[in-house]
Amino acid sequence: MTLSDNRQSTIPRLPTEAMRPGAATAQRVFAVLLERILTFELKPFAEISEGGLAVELGVSRTPVREALARLAKLQLVDIFPQRGTVIAPLRVADLKRSQFLRESLEWGLLRRALKAPGRARLVDALRAEITVQKTLVSIGDEARFYGSDEIFHRRIAQSAGLPEIWGDISDAKLHMDRFRHLMLASVETLSVVVEQHVAIVDAIAEGDRDAAERALKTHLRRIFSFLGPAFAAHPDYFEQGGPAIVDPAWFDD
Repeated sequence: MTLSDNRQSTIPRLPTEAMRPGAATAQRVFAVLLERILTFELKPFAEISEGGLAVELGVSRTPVREALARLAKLQLVDIFPQRGTVIAPLRVADLKRSQFLRESLEWGLLRRALKAPGRARLVDALRAEITVQKTLVSIGDEARFYGSDEIFHRRIAQSAGLPEIWGDISDAKLHMDRFRHLMLASVETLSVVVEQHVAIVDAIAEGDRDAAERALKTHLRRIFSFLGPAFAAHPDYFEQGGPAIVDPAWFDD
């Protein structure tokens, strides 16, 4: 399967192989719950019943319990002994950690891609993906746009010679994905994302490391400008106290 075959995916870490017949039941349950959490079908602070989920999904309690344990490790659910399990609220600390890890990994990949012998082919592939994105913006297809966005970034990992690291990035950015889904319907502007992608590709084409770093950081830190509007729209989704203002310069050493 090529990257372009996966344009429908809006949550790249969803293990689609887990949905095949014969796949591990706990993995299938995890995939279903992860999608519901990231897309806010399961809302922050909602209580989760192991028994209820087991009945709904047609499985025993054991795979549900295992899936919830994985989600708790990712800090997407909170498990309280003797009290039960709830969907974790939105926490700025989780977003900052998620963004920091993603930026660190992706900047490392981009540095390698800038020096890779296939840089010209990468530029052509990324510009082709941007053409797809412009079309998707014009028809308002947000879901497929974010599938293309994932492809754009994964191509850089491939060019850097580390395609397998995308799984680590996908795990790292789960909280960014969660915030992004919340913001998608209200404050996100897809045309700005395209412009930022163009800036990244132009820097790669020129082999300009400084410009590439600036473009990537601008792109990946933009999410923090949405915290205020997101809190104003959904204050009940955030942990008590709401979001603090995050200065993007905090990430520079």
